[in-house]
Amino acid sequence: MIQIDIRKRDGLARSGTFVINKVSIRTPAVLDTVDLFPSLKTKNGTNIPLAAGSEFTKSYYVKNNHQPITIHPALENPALSGDCVMVDNWHTVLYNPRNYVMWLIDLKEKTPPDTLWYVPATALPSNVHILCYSGFDIFDFRAVDLKSAQGIFCLPEGEFPKEYLKLGLCTCDGCRNENLKQHNRIELQCEIELINRFIEAGQLRELVESRSRMHAQHVAILRHLDNQYNFMEKRVPVSRSCVMQVNSGESINRVEIRRFAERVVTRYIPPKTDVAVLLPCSAKKPYSLSKSHRKFQTAIANRAHELIISSPLGIVPREVETIYPAGHYDVPVTGYWDAEECSLIADIIARYFIRNRYRRIIAHLDGGALKVVEIAAEKCNLTLEYSCKENPTSNASLNKLDQALDGERRIKDDRLHGMCSYQFGIDINTKGFTLRGRFPEIYYSKENLQYFSINTATGMLRPTFDGWKLIPKGYRVLIDDFTPEGDILVPGIIKADPEIREGDEVLIIGLKIEATGKAAMSEDEMMRSKRGVAVRVRKIKKL
Repeated sequence: MIQIDIRKRDGLARSGTFVINKVSIRTPAVLDTVDLFPSLKTKNGTNIPLAAGSEFTKSYYVKNNHQPITIHPALENPALSGDCVMVDNWHTVLYNPRNYVMWLIDLKEKTPPDTLWYVPATALPSNVHILCYSGFDIFDFRAVDLKSAQGIFCLPEGEFPKEYLKLGLCTCDGCRNENLKQHNRIELQCEIELINRFIEAGQLRELVESRSRMHAQHVAILRHLDNQYNFMEKRVPVSRSCVMQVNSGESINRVEIRRFAERVVTRYIPPKTDVAVLLPCSAKKPYSLSKSHRKFQTAIANRAHELIISSPLGIVPREVETIYPAGHYDVPVTGYWDAEECSLIADIIARYFIRNRYRRIIAHLDGGALKVVEIAAEKCNLTLEYSCKENPTSNASLNKLDQALDGERRIKDDRLHGMCSYQFGIDINTKGFTLRGRFPEIYYSKENLQYFSINTATGMLRPTFDGWKLIPKGYRVLIDDFTPEGDILVPGIIKADPEIREGDEVLIIGLKIEATGKAAMSEDEMMRSKRGVAVRVRKIKKL
């Protein structure tokens, strides 16, 4: 049995350690795997084409319990929690992105999450980023050694003739010694170390997008994975404390962006008003901290519901502007919105206005934001009012916005209600709640009891035990009859709510205790694993 400790998840990718034969190894890692798994020297029945059908595969597959355990799309899952699994011939599918994703999903869904994934003879400096993004943990040197034998110089940007060794493109020991094999191995090790750092920072997607631009098949794999929203959404954290860089055409299809839009359209409950003002986004996040939005808020003076039009998020209600990713993204500002961008964002806006009807919708926008709003209005047969069509922050535009709202009643600035509906899918009564602190470090209390605070790193609400009483269902983790002395481990969990994702605030319920904390993995992984930290506990209360 292998001891696996996953320290950090970033979608399918993981970093951590595993212990085998009393040797501890950090993952992702490239190793001489034959030394680690002696059975590889004599292992038979593994070199089966990935496209082979079940009858062919069963006739050649040799079942044994030696590590690593061979898995194949046409086989039932033979692996158990704690095993190392091996997918042979994966290098043959790198140039068939559709099959790559189809087989990857099949293998991931039928294999326990707490297994170690090894892909032999595949990893190169130019493709290991997409392999790690796909959830592989261990690699060997066979692929780069083959390139060395073929006289090929390897870099993350691609493969080149061996003459590049002498051009000063790299200053590693291999290049200084004119040793091609040494260079290629060092390059693979360095790329994996870089990937490890990006996983720990929660920004592997940004690295993968930049690396994939050099390889059409990697971009295709990324797009096919993004199209598998239901599969990927379970595995992508619901919040991060880092900035999400939206720098390519692929970025707009990220799970985090689509999830945010879905929650705004299907969960979020707006305040009780029938007047909305559509505003442009700002470079500074949260928007309220920017000079432009302070001007907008002064002009509006709480007389309308503020909705920010954003690329790539679509529509951001003012109440949820601190929540990841709304308060944590950066996008290149050019003023130009391409056709795909306009179509996706207009669809989000149209869906929002079909579900939430307003008597008046005032567009205080210009450029691409105004264009997508007009497309959305046409889709759902809305009539827009205009307080400007250029330069929304000018004094003249702000005066027109102020005048357009003359006579409209003031509405309550109820961020708590909006955030609860977005984060927990509930409609709570916030009457009597008072706000303490300074935005965004805000606390909500009632009758001298604190109910919620905002996690300033992610913008998410953190309920106290009293706060959880206002959330009647969902985001519960039921544990066995024990009193935890720290974090909750998977073996102690009986049941968890299906909507739980990594990063969600959860309430732990036991026979003797209640506890609050943050989910360290999704419900799917909690239920299918037999080891690992499931919830990082913040507070415990004995019953």
